[in-house]
Amino acid sequence: MKARVLVYAMLTAYALISLYPFLLMVSGALKDSKEILLDGHLIPSNPTLATLAHTWNELHFFTYFGNSLIVTGFTTVGVLLVYSLAGYAFAVLRFPGRRLLYGMFVALLFVPGVTMLLPVVILQQKLGLIGTFPGIILPFVNGTAPLSIMLLTNSFRAVPAELKESARCDGAGELRTFWSIYLPVGRPALITIALLTAVPTWNEYVLTRVSLNDASRYTLPLALQNLNSSTAPQENVLMAASLIIVIPVIILFVLLQRYFVNGLQGAVKG
Repeated sequence: MKARVLVYAMLTAYALISLYPFLLMVSGALKDSKEILLDGHLIPSNPTLATLAHTWNELHFFTYFGNSLIVTGFTTVGVLLVYSLAGYAFAVLRFPGRRLLYGMFVALLFVPGVTMLLPVVILQQKLGLIGTFPGIILPFVNGTAPLSIMLLTNSFRAVPAELKESARCDGAGELRTFWSIYLPVGRPALITIALLTAVPTWNEYVLTRVSLNDASRYTLPLALQNLNSSTAPQENVLMAASLIIVIPVIILFVLLQRYFVNGLQGAVKG
């Protein structure tokens, strides 16, 4: 009993420490420019929505929101389309070199992403994709390959072989079996991968900063960086902009968290 209480206390302390930066951001977004300089308390003494309204206009939210939505949406759809087929192939089909190829994809999990930045930029230049949306969407899709393939392969391996045999007896081919049997069963894993793809893509800064040189194609993190580069950046405005940017991600996670947990559990069991 004492051990359980100690574990809960440690988890609670860890949760509070983890949440503190987010709470600080919310607090700063609700303060005016004077209060954030003079009052370091977490709870604002005179909370106001004026900072959020002002930042919303300064950020030109809908312009950059549209760009972020295009990049994140196409990346997520591409990942689900390509790697669900790859996961099916590794889990169900038998072909020479299957285990070696699967092992090579999983091994890429241990390669730091930053080491691939220069080769990706060189490839973008050679293909004429620098400064375009496809130039950042394709590397994002490729970057999620190891984890997506591993989760989907494990999820599809958990599908009973009897379902596949029944589909074959009904005359279904590979694509129909994949579409009618494996995709519905693997829905929790697909939603998990969609979240694991969408959130980092939405927040990604380094590759988009290097690739995009046209301000009209900036995503929301680059728009936030523009605010920070102004002649007199205000902390409350920066915190309000950060809060505005993360709200869509929080809403997405809250809506899909049940599937996210189930997908991870299914992938681990598989």
